[in-house]
Amino acid sequence: MAVTIKDVSAKCGLSISTVSKAFNNYADISLETRELVQRTAREIGYYPNAIARTLKTNRSYNLGVLFQEKRGTGLTHSFFASVLDAFKSAGEKRGYDITFINHHIGWTGMTYLEHCRYRNVDGVCVVCADFYAPEVIELVDSNLPVVTIDHSFNNRSCVLSDNIGGLKLLVDAAYQKGHRKIAYVHGEKSSVTENRIIGFYRAMQEHGLNVNPDFVVEALYDNPATSMQAVLNLMDRPDPPTCILLPDDHSTLGALQAAKQLNLRVPEDLSLAGYDGIRLTQMLQPRLTTIEQDTKRIGAQAAEFLIDRIENPRTAGSETATIPVKLLEGESMGICPVKADAANS
Repeated sequence: MAVTIKDVSAKCGLSISTVSKAFNNYADISLETRELVQRTAREIGYYPNAIARTLKTNRSYNLGVLFQEKRGTGLTHSFFASVLDAFKSAGEKRGYDITFINHHIGWTGMTYLEHCRYRNVDGVCVVCADFYAPEVIELVDSNLPVVTIDHSFNNRSCVLSDNIGGLKLLVDAAYQKGHRKIAYVHGEKSSVTENRIIGFYRAMQEHGLNVNPDFVVEALYDNPATSMQAVLNLMDRPDPPTCILLPDDHSTLGALQAAKQLNLRVPEDLSLAGYDGIRLTQMLQPRLTTIEQDTKRIGAQAAEFLIDRIENPRTAGSETATIPVKLLEGESMGICPVKADAANS
C-alpha cells in the first residue's frame, strides 16, 4: 500500500494540515518542524505529489532559466556554469526545480514568455541573453517574477558583478607596477562591457593618466583569435602599450600567442591581465593576473531574490545586489620595462 500524508502525520504526531504546510514551506511553520516532517517522510518513503501540490498552492515550484549563450560554449562556459550551479543549489534548498526556457518544444515555436507559461514556471532568471531583444523585453515586462544577472531593468531585481570595481583593481595593479601606457581590449557591446569601460576610464583618471583612444579597442568575449589580432594591432603602433587588459581569461590565450609571435616575453616585455578567475588559466605559465568573480554568490543571490518575489509578492520589492570581485595577482603583470615618466608622455 502506498504511503500517504496521513502516515507522515501519524508518525510525527502532527495534524495533516501542519504536515502539508511543512512540505510547502509555509512561513508559520518552524524550521524544526519542517525538518522533522521531511526527515520522517524520507524514513517511511513518502514523497509529496507535485501535481497535487500545484493544485493546492497554485505554484509549480519550478524556476525558469533563460540562458542563450550565442557562442556555442553553452553550459561548458566556466563562468555561467558556476553561476547556474549555485542558482540551482539555492533553488533546490527551497524546494524548487529548474527548467531551461527556449524557443522550441519539438516542432512548436514559441516566445520565451509563451514557453514560461507553457511550463507553468513560478518565475524566471535571465542569466545570459540579448537583453535588448523584443522577446526578452516582453518577458521582463510581463507579470511573471523575473530576476536578471549582470543587466538592470526598471522594476526588476538584478544581481550585478562589480565590473566597474574589477577594472579599477586591474588598472591600480598596473599603475603600482609603473605602467602608464595601459590598453584595454574590451568585449562587444553589453551592460557588462559598458560598466567595465567606465571602470577603466575612472581608474585612469584617478591616477591622472590620459587615455589614448587608440588604446581602447573591441574584440569578442571568449574569442582568443580576435584578442590576438587586437594585441598585434596595438603592438604595431609606434608607441605601443606596456600593459594590456583583456576581455576575459580565455582571450588571454590569444594575447599570449600574439606576444610569442612578436618575440615578446610576458611579463618582461609586455604585461597582460585577464578577467573572470577561471581555474584553468591559473595553471598557465606565467600564471595569469586576473579578476575573480564570486559566481557562487551571484547565483545564490539571484535565486533568493526570485524566490522571495514569488513567495512574498506583496512585500518583496525590486532589489539590486552588487557582488564584490577580487584581484588574483599572478605573474603575467610585471614591472614596467620603461621609466614611468617617459611612458606618461
